[in-house]
Amino acid sequence: MNTEVREVIRKIALLNALHYDGKAETQPVLSRLLAERPNLKSKIKDVALIVLDVVQEINKLSLSEQRTIVAEKWPETLMKEKVKETRKLPPLPKAEKYKRIVTRFSPNPDCVLHLGSARAIILSHEYAELYNGIFYLRFEDTDPRLKKSALPFYDAIREDLIWLNCKWNIEFIQSDRLPIYYEYAEKILKAGHAYVCMCKREDFREKVVNKQLCPCRNLPPNEHMTRWKHMLSGTYQEGKAVVRIKTDLRHPNPAVRDWPALRIINTQKYPHPRVGSKYSVWPLYNFACGIDDHLMGVTHIIRGKEHLTNQIRQQYLYHYFGWEYPQAIHYGRLKISGASLSKSKILQGLRSGLFHHWDDPRLATFAALRRRGITPEAIQRLIIDVGPKTVDIMLSWENLYAYNRKIIDAAANRYFFIHNPRQLIVKNIPQNFNVKLPLHPDHPERGFRFFEIKPTESNASFLISDSDANLIKKGEKRRFIGLFNFQVERVKKNQIEAFFHSESHKEAKKLGVPLIHWLPLNTGIRCEVKMPDASLINGIAEDACKTLRGGEIIQFERFGFTRIDALEPNLITYFAHR
Repeated sequence: MNTEVREVIRKIALLNALHYDGKAETQPVLSRLLAERPNLKSKIKDVALIVLDVVQEINKLSLSEQRTIVAEKWPETLMKEKVKETRKLPPLPKAEKYKRIVTRFSPNPDCVLHLGSARAIILSHEYAELYNGIFYLRFEDTDPRLKKSALPFYDAIREDLIWLNCKWNIEFIQSDRLPIYYEYAEKILKAGHAYVCMCKREDFREKVVNKQLCPCRNLPPNEHMTRWKHMLSGTYQEGKAVVRIKTDLRHPNPAVRDWPALRIINTQKYPHPRVGSKYSVWPLYNFACGIDDHLMGVTHIIRGKEHLTNQIRQQYLYHYFGWEYPQAIHYGRLKISGASLSKSKILQGLRSGLFHHWDDPRLATFAALRRRGITPEAIQRLIIDVGPKTVDIMLSWENLYAYNRKIIDAAANRYFFIHNPRQLIVKNIPQNFNVKLPLHPDHPERGFRFFEIKPTESNASFLISDSDANLIKKGEKRRFIGLFNFQVERVKKNQIEAFFHSESHKEAKKLGVPLIHWLPLNTGIRCEVKMPDASLINGIAEDACKTLRGGEIIQFERFGFTRIDALEPNLITYFAHR
């Protein structure tokens, strides 16, 4: 395993140790590593041994030694922790009545997660931490036919939560819990609060709209138990029988009236990715979710207000079993202007080839945001500031970028990137110049980048970006950042000619001369920047970029923040924002 990977492991282990009073734990370090570097999964045995070795090494250090190393090597991470500590959320309703606060995030693993899921994840996790409670991850995968789960999505969701710093305490998967749902289905059928309906769907719908009961409803419980056994045995085919919960048929919302709890699915035709065709009777959302929230001791359900009808449905279930319904917090819709937060549209775009992968920069998936250099801390800060408000909120990408900029600005080193380069020749340069520019203007301790200008017969050639070249007119003055001032003599299609004017930055400031970035001709490395609209910008990045590491976030001066995606054969970066 190369030294670069070992250094990544060391960073993760040190941060884990700081979070847990100086003692790193192997499994969380390994999980975080694989979330950041999924390509290492194929070498899991070797990786696990190195992680164990590094964790043991880190745990021999004192807490102050660990913090000193992090402060020297990765000072931005300490700043991120400080940002996280400033969180402010309104108190949970009736928190005092519970011995322990329990929240959960319950995704359907039928797609990767996107920004629309952030509110449920972060609020649930943050409240659990705020009250020293428990945060559950519960996969709701009980629809093999319409909302088909897929095995890769289980891991993708786990990786996203780890990346968001929302580690769960316990994980549940509903497809493992079918016998539990069957047990409670039998209890409620025997008690006469549910029934097995064998009406045609359109006939039942007509009756329920007219507030009429169907012929199945008032049959004795033993008849329904017989029907239930036929459902389980495979006597009934898909669509022939449904377990319904009895409600008020006069309820103003038809969706509440005798809602469906369990149905038959042909799992020979629609096998479940985890349990195959083992079960043919599957619970619908409200039955499985309602049962689980009680059995798992969930005290506070934090979800969108589109679930208000589901709460009314589930309250019938709780009443029949004699349970107390958890505290429910229903927040308003959160939309990002210009971002599609629809799973179906994302899946459709991938199938059609519109999007290249889950991390396509045009998407608002966590995978795409991660690849672009949007930090989990920025998303957390945004969501916590929005909070669990009931009103609908429309945000723009700039809202998220503003949070991200505050976090990464102090951490991102500066470099020159010349996009769509044009040549500029400066004449009459009086001497050689050795330029030393800081990696970060506020942190000279991080070091410098060096440029050497050796004129040939008093002339030297440079590269500038075409966006700067297009604004230059004959007779105008410009200053190369950190170098000298020049005056334009001639503007040609492929080349600009100028002559040396003066060296002083004070002189440039006095004259109001614009600053532009630059590179000496025949230096630098080829660089490709992938933009949020998936377009590509090509150019040359300075030689100092050769030492960058994958995953590092930098700032190309006067261009924007980017994340290093690959180093070979050329430098490839993903644009985050300005």
